[in-house]
Amino acid sequence: MPSDINIVRKAGRAVGRVQRVGFRRFVQAEARARGVTGWVKNMKDSSVTMELQGELPIVEELIDRIKKGRGRINVTSLELSDLPVVEGEKGFGIKR
Repeated sequence: MPSDINIVRKAGRAVGRVQRVGFRRFVQAEARARGVTGWVKNMKDSSVTMELQGELPIVEELIDRIKKGRGRINVTSLELSDLPVVEGEKGFGIKR
């Protein structure tokens, strides 16, 4: 990737009505539409964790979209932290 592009990776933990409402598929579709790589996973505590990687403005746009949700999805909190970039990652998956 060219050095003038700021690639970031964010860890996220979403809380609210985020399980049993299609949230993981929603995040995957929104990420793929933007060319963001990473994954999303349901957790036993009813939260959903994710890792998002891509160009900074695009990842920020995706984060805003995730916060807004859609349909029955209601994100009440989205905690974010920075992670090291994963070189060569392709695609965006749903972890089980």
